[in-house]
Amino acid sequence: MRFKLIMVFVDEDKTEQVLDASRNAGATGATIINKARGQGLEKVFGIFGLEILNPRAVVLILAEERRADCILEAVTEAGNLDESLGTGIAIQLDVDKALGLSEHIKELQKLKPLG
Repeated sequence: MRFKLIMVFVDEDKTEQVLDASRNAGATGATIINKARGQGLEKVFGIFGLEILNPRAVVLILAEERRADCILEAVTEAGNLDESLGTGIAIQLDVDKALGLSEHIKELQKLKPLG
């Protein structure tokens, strides 16, 4: 079985919507890393000239290859990622090898086929 890793970088307040959308699209789980920070195209400065780095969540979804595109589209919509420059991004990477998934694969094989 082949897998893709979907990484979603989104405002923390949109994490639940992204998780719900991923599960509804066929994801079987996710790992969330909170309090990530980063910069966009332009720096944002606040009071006293200090740079503002809004907290983000990084949602990691290991998805079966056949389900990955649907999940990627769902999280993009749920997170409003194409709304403006600062709303976040989602990327999909090929996974060459993943271990510790024997039981996970058995459960995936029980699921209704996509189609």
